[in-house]
Amino acid sequence: MTVVGAIFVPALPPERLRSVAVAADDAGVEELWLWEDCFREGGLTASAAALAWTTRVRLGIGILPLPLRNAAITAMEVATLARLFPDRFVLGVGHGVQDWMAQVGARPASPLGLMREHLTAYRDLFAGRRVTTSGTYVRLDDVGLDWPPSAPVPVHVGATGPKTLALAGELGDGTVLTGGTTPDQVRAARTAIDAGRAAGGRTDRHRVTVFVMAAVGADAEQRLRADARLWPGIDPDGEVGVHGADAEEVARRLRRWTDAGADAVILQPTGDVTDHEAFVALAAQVAPHLAD
Repeated sequence: MTVVGAIFVPALPPERLRSVAVAADDAGVEELWLWEDCFREGGLTASAAALAWTTRVRLGIGILPLPLRNAAITAMEVATLARLFPDRFVLGVGHGVQDWMAQVGARPASPLGLMREHLTAYRDLFAGRRVTTSGTYVRLDDVGLDWPPSAPVPVHVGATGPKTLALAGELGDGTVLTGGTTPDQVRAARTAIDAGRAAGGRTDRHRVTVFVMAAVGADAEQRLRADARLWPGIDPDGEVGVHGADAEEVARRLRRWTDAGADAVILQPTGDVTDHEAFVALAAQVAPHLAD
């Protein structure tokens, strides 16, 4: 079954999160995703608050920028959330925007090397193993979590380029594709991910999550195109998102992404949306139509 969710964008102030998260929970939305964009809300603090305010919706973070964090501290924080809220936190990690990383003095010489070291460390730490490693970016001396997750914590990797997608397939448990990703780009991503999985001897399930820009209601297509023009690297005339008069039409258009290989589609609001509580509830309305 395809997972359908929605995004709480960090253009909103943190104090809006509670009402949006509760609206998602009350509506029966499967997943609510947060972004840790510099220099807005902290992803882990926001996730912890939203999880505490709700009872069933899963909270995804897409993504935590790896260069900003010590691997052991990230593992401690994630393990704590995983134990406090079993099966309700979806971890996403990635390179981060390199210009932002440079602003805080954390831009790595090798983003791929940094990612490989972090993903390897997380796998062992989450499994309860003690880790000693002397990498370029991750250095741990007999480090283990006293309170490792009580159940496996899948690590989803934010990726766009073919090398990162292949690494996501090799060492990740899932991949997160950014808003503006077209169905054809989902297919290409699946190919690169599968190559990495083959190289790593992976045979377990690998979930592909894609953020899909969405507009519903009056002038939906025009609003979608106008919003797409604001995002660098996105062709506003391409198949960058979905639009429709209602949830049923949105679901029909979303099938292009699921047919291309997306296991989870997370609706991303256009910038003109003001009623974000209603927008996240749209995901619950779309889900049954997508399951038909």
